[in-house]
Amino acid sequence: MRAARLIKMVLLLQSRPMMTAAELAQELAVSERTVTRDALALSEAGVPVYAERGRSGGYRLIGGYRTRLTGLARTEAEALFLSGLPGALREMGLDDAASAARLKVSAALLPALRDAPASAARRFHLDAPGWYQEPSTPELLAPLAGAVWADRRVSARYRRRDGSEVERVLEPYGLVLKAGVWYVCARADGGPRGISDSRDAAGSRNATGSRDAPGSRHIPDPRGTPDPPDVPDPCDPADFRVYRIDRFSALTLHAHDEHGCFVRDEAFDLSAFWEQRAAGFARSLLRAEVVVRVSASGAESLPYAVDRAAANEALTAASAPDDLGRVTVALPVESLEVAYTQLLALGPEVEVLEPPELRARFAEALTAAARLYA
Repeated sequence: MRAARLIKMVLLLQSRPMMTAAELAQELAVSERTVTRDALALSEAGVPVYAERGRSGGYRLIGGYRTRLTGLARTEAEALFLSGLPGALREMGLDDAASAARLKVSAALLPALRDAPASAARRFHLDAPGWYQEPSTPELLAPLAGAVWADRRVSARYRRRDGSEVERVLEPYGLVLKAGVWYVCARADGGPRGISDSRDAAGSRNATGSRDAPGSRHIPDPRGTPDPPDVPDPCDPADFRVYRIDRFSALTLHAHDEHGCFVRDEAFDLSAFWEQRAAGFARSLLRAEVVVRVSASGAESLPYAVDRAAANEALTAASAPDDLGRVTVALPVESLEVAYTQLLALGPEVEVLEPPELRARFAEALTAAARLYA
């Protein structure tokens, strides 16, 4: 309350050459004594408020002082940091706050800089959804975003991939927009612990490696839709979970009081948590192994054909090059079907050694190709 009053006092003094204590007290709905204390606080904070005594005295800002970020509300200030994501702001219900913040910032800029936002917008556009998807906005995203911003608990009904529904009381810590799909990272506050909804959160994967929104269309992927393990992360003592927001069928925000709000664990790092979970999910997909011999050129291309991290680790542990510069690599893959599709793109730069059935399939395919082009 006092912070808002101090900001308003600066804006009032900025708009007029001088104001008396009585005028400020009337504008701010406080006593003249409070005005005196506030002026002293501003001065100590570095705002050049000067008090002139006498019948014609009052308060004024000296040196042409002007504040740049004028009168941003909290929601406006928070939305300002997301203003480069207009679609995400709109879906979370923060577009009005972001618009107001941009207007205030623009008005505070020097005239020579006021075209900078429009200039940047003409030069950069972010398209978050992945290819071959029709992005959709989850119906319950806006109220859930409100709960995240206000640190309010929610009671939610969540639909698993098998169609069954579970009810949870959640402490929603953060939202993630990944390839056009919205997720919430939350901690369970009640209900059975140790039940992971990572399988539901993962969703299906399309040919680009991104997750599919409900009803989306994509190029068929021979890898199918692998299910990540439904096991809690032992490195996650706070028992956080990831939920796909489009799988919530009902959501109720708890009261905005000491019982309905939760105390946020400041040690929780949303970015680090998501990176860890995403990496763990990617590793969990690599359930098979093939042994290949790759040329020097093939070794350079391998990380672009298969999982990059897995390829780099495998190449680091590879055998010494033979006389032709080829190395033998034990490579983790999602499945033999996936490995066939991925490695076939490398052509003669890779030779499959194991397992025998995959080597035989390559031999058959390449023999047929040789006959076709003979």
